[in-house]
Amino acid sequence: MNTAPDVVSVSIPANTYEKYWTFYQKYGGHHFPKDHLKKAVAEIEEMCNILKMEGVTVRRPDTIDWSLKYKTPDFESTGLYGAMPRDILIVVGNEIIEAPMAWRARFFEYRAYRAIIKDYFRRGAKWTTAPKPTMADELYDQDYPIHSVEDRHKLAAQGKFVTTEFEPCFDAADFIRAGRDIFAQRSQVTNYMGIEWMRKHLAPDYRVHIISFKDPNPMHIDATFNIIGPGLVLSNPDRPCHQIDLFKKAGWTIVTPPIPVIPDDHPLWMSSKWLSMNVLMLDEKRVMVDANEVPIQKMFEKLEVPSCYFVDGQYTSFQQSQPQKVSVPLRLTFVMPIPWEEASTAGPAMSGAEAPYSPTLIDQACWGLGLGLK
Repeated sequence: MNTAPDVVSVSIPANTYEKYWTFYQKYGGHHFPKDHLKKAVAEIEEMCNILKMEGVTVRRPDTIDWSLKYKTPDFESTGLYGAMPRDILIVVGNEIIEAPMAWRARFFEYRAYRAIIKDYFRRGAKWTTAPKPTMADELYDQDYPIHSVEDRHKLAAQGKFVTTEFEPCFDAADFIRAGRDIFAQRSQVTNYMGIEWMRKHLAPDYRVHIISFKDPNPMHIDATFNIIGPGLVLSNPDRPCHQIDLFKKAGWTIVTPPIPVIPDDHPLWMSSKWLSMNVLMLDEKRVMVDANEVPIQKMFEKLEVPSCYFVDGQYTSFQQSQPQKVSVPLRLTFVMPIPWEEASTAGPAMSGAEAPYSPTLIDQACWGLGLGLK
């Protein structure tokens, strides 16, 4: 796993915190610190064990040497990682869509998942690759004026981002589905051309709606607006949704997650404290949250959602009111078919059937009330 190898380009400063820029400049193209990697590997392994215990089939991406340098007619880079399938793959019905991405370091990231995708394709899934961008210099605003958080707020409010409209680009993690409605945000890595490609590709069966937030650095939607059940959504209080009234009028319940408890000095790299609300829904009755985020655990208890979370190295599964502890270790990556629901625009219709050839990224919720927008 490398750090951001194309740190010299404008795309990295536009998507990370200023206090980390010197770190990327110094270590760009090299591995993350060993102690960081060791903890990450341990968490992934333990999380996969827990998912298996919950009846989830866990598939793992291929191991790729991301340090290898590659060159196209438009740029030269090394890779980043294969740790976030949610960023590059979106599943709609029985179709797997590979996102084109926007960072040069992630141009070939799809290779880590091709074996899995081909397996599902052979078993009947549709497989679509969105148009691959050239990622030429024209895709990026080389004069993007960013020096502080204040700059980010001003630019986002003006609808200005580091990616231009030179060609379609998007990360899958900027889309989230609720039945036949798919919500997308314009972000630092997803442009309007990319959203329009998705809209045309998925019409008329699915409707793509653009929503926006008061966010100085939009990049991926799950820690800002996260659908957790039928007509139920977590909405980040620090990044309010400009179109929230549409959801309220459609009968959605808007839940404000509690303030994260993660310490200020915790290294977040490219993330924010609000990873606390980027929970993993196994289904509408089971949720996995960070062991340290007690406030959000209590929030789910009040919502009467039986919680699944980590406590002192033990995994506690609350089913109804009787806690049951199992002695297993501690945090996903790629989760394949579990019983799933295909929701209509009017709400979820439980099928109760296995999806034999349609992989599902669990955090792409497929529940919700359709907005009925035109």
